[in-house]
Amino acid sequence: MYRYDEFDHAFVAERVAQFRDQIERRISGELSEDEFKPLRLMNGLYLQLHAYMLRVAIPYGTLSSTQMRKLAHIARTYDRGYGHFTTRQNIQYNWPKLAEVPDILDELAEVEMHAIQTSGNCIRNTTADPLAGVAADEIEDPRAYAEIIRQWSTLHPEFSFLPRKFKIAVTGAPNDRAVTRGHDIGLRMHRNIKGEPGFEVMVGGGQGRTPILAKTIRGFLPVDHLLSYLEAILRVYNQLGRRDNIYKARLKIMAEDLGAEALAKLVEAEWEQIRHYTLDLPLEERQRIAAYFAPPAYDDLSADHPALDEAIAADESFAAWVESNVYDHKKPGYAIATISLKPHGGIPGDASAEQMDAVAGLAEQFGFGEIRISHKQNLILPDVRRADLYRLWQALGGLGLDTANAGRVSDIIACPGLDYCNLANARSIPIAQRISERFTNIKREREIGEVSLNISGCINACAHHHVANIGILGVDKKGTEYYQVTLGGAANEDAAIGTIIGPAFDEWQIADAIETIVDVYQQLRNSDENFIDTYQRLGPQPFKEKLYASDQARKAG
Repeated sequence: MYRYDEFDHAFVAERVAQFRDQIERRISGELSEDEFKPLRLMNGLYLQLHAYMLRVAIPYGTLSSTQMRKLAHIARTYDRGYGHFTTRQNIQYNWPKLAEVPDILDELAEVEMHAIQTSGNCIRNTTADPLAGVAADEIEDPRAYAEIIRQWSTLHPEFSFLPRKFKIAVTGAPNDRAVTRGHDIGLRMHRNIKGEPGFEVMVGGGQGRTPILAKTIRGFLPVDHLLSYLEAILRVYNQLGRRDNIYKARLKIMAEDLGAEALAKLVEAEWEQIRHYTLDLPLEERQRIAAYFAPPAYDDLSADHPALDEAIAADESFAAWVESNVYDHKKPGYAIATISLKPHGGIPGDASAEQMDAVAGLAEQFGFGEIRISHKQNLILPDVRRADLYRLWQALGGLGLDTANAGRVSDIIACPGLDYCNLANARSIPIAQRISERFTNIKREREIGEVSLNISGCINACAHHHVANIGILGVDKKGTEYYQVTLGGAANEDAAIGTIIGPAFDEWQIADAIETIVDVYQQLRNSDENFIDTYQRLGPQPFKEKLYASDQARKAG
């Protein structure tokens, strides 16, 4: 993991002191809320429906056990005993007292964490593949590049007040687990014919009221030109992005209006002007940063584990967990284990202080003290010996964290919705809970197989519902909460925007509607075909016919 240097420590300490003064002036009335708003947003502090919310950065989703214990302590001391992990690999606290926020930030600084640029019209927390550095299919660990981007973008004098918020995602693998096409800039690593690493640069993605997938503007960018090319993209956006209309201000709108080819020409022209005198990325600097992410001291282990095979054969619940929650590791004898924060009937993405403390201990007992946060709002232990998987699963069971549903229909991504957010039109949490309760049967959920289901409480799409196989959007109809369904979205390397299936359902119909969609899929699938393949083969019609059969019958009668 990256470790702060003297500059980092001094910078974060100065920022906390500065914000403490700003908060004191707000409380005293010297600053109005309008004057305070841009200051708090640049420090990750939102004003929601009932209280302030603090969003803490977890750069590229990597945490140490010490940092996780600090997050647990903050939840217990300054909040209501829990935290909410988000799709940007951050954590949010929903109930901090304004006067105590500087104390929280001071405590975060003790473990090299902060909340800077987790909000506002700036470059937000750069996200990455949560399996970075350990995935069996990886070309190169992208976290070093994500850290370089973080250092370059933090308080960048030219990009601290962009037309709108800006998001970057990085992956070092051909299988995209970072939703790169859903970001303003997506970087996907490839190797050229010489075997040299470089990035495919995708620009103009985003969700919200106008969902658009990023387009490739450069098929291969050598890694040493990464920062200068990013700078060129940001300069073009800063010059041409709209500031007169918040709904037209995102890079995706500018990119769509220009077209990928025209945008690429503008960026390349800008790059040619600045590349010879702006920041480059020499090999020595890449190696210095990469050294922070050197692999731990793995043991030489056998890839065969008869005891694990016996445990899988003997315990159906454990077998289901291994099938859905365990991924291949690049090192023989090790595995990557997902800890689901989606218990059936639970609140997606929430973890209690006690659970966070316990996970920190498990990361030390069964790994090298490292935890990852996924954009799916789950936790990941990246370095578990395969021989220890059964004991880990048993320990998770005692914490209520052993749900075998990673990548399954009850692994629902959900935003806080109308329970917390003043932008929301409808509740997300209780709907997610009702839907997940329909799929508590382990055998059935295994038969359903891989499917993504995301729910957003408003058009801002914080839960990425547009790129879910089954997406749900909360809408307001004359004061009543309704839920619109989209089908066919995908967040991987074959990214797709879902299609609205028909009229919205009310809060009492939506769980039945989702179950109907799953039933149709199970009836019409070919052998082991997963949901998205079945949908792409059949299209929306069989789902629509079943969902709206009663309405059609009524109209026919």
